[in-house]
This record gives sequence, C-alpha cells and structure tokens, in this order.
Amino acid sequence: MLLVRGHGGGTDLTGTVFERGEEPPSYKGTPNADAPYVWVCDSFYAVESGGSPIEVDGEEVRIAFESPMPRGFETKEQAVEAAKEHVVTQFVRIGVDSDTVDVEVESAEPTVD
Repeated sequence: MLLVRGHGGGTDLTGTVFERGEEPPSYKGTPNADAPYVWVCDSFYAVESGGSPIEVDGEEVRIAFESPMPRGFETKEQAVEAAKEHVVTQFVRIGVDSDTVDVEVESAEPTVD
C-alpha cells in the first residue's frame, strides 16, 4: 500500500494506491477494481455556500466532496503518476497554486480491522 500525500495552502490530502495482492475498498459501480494497482482518494471542489469549511492559506474555503471513485492501473508507475496528478488537481480546485503543492509517496502496511 502506498500513501500519496499532498500539502498546500496550509492543509493536506492523502489517498491510497493499493498494490498487487491487496484488497482495495469496493464501491457501487467501481471501475477497474480488479486491476493490479488501484488508486482511491476523495475528490472535492470549492462551493459558495454549504459544504464543509477548511482553512486554506489562512482563509476559510467551503468545500463539497464527490464520492470517491477508485481507478485501476496496470503498472505501479501509472498509478502513482495518476495519484500525484489527482492530489494536485484537488488543491487547484480550491484555489491553491499547483506550483506550491508538495506531493510525497510513502509505503505503508495495510491495516487489519
């Protein structure tokens, strides 16, 4: 399992790449969940009203979440590249300059419930 974490605007976001042999969470309508590598992460965007407040660069931004949509990939490199792009895109969607987003990838052991 790989954690792909982005930091920007004073906040962060983490998603997970499930690797070959690991069981990703399943959702209704999940595409490519049986792929060797599966990326799962929240998607969100800024809204004028409603949503949840977070602080970005010292100011309150209200965000709404979309349902997580796992994406399957054939190679680890494809999954990690898509994960990095996804994380940066989420920050851009709430007004953070993409050049200021730091993304890191770390290996993690899966947790057992």
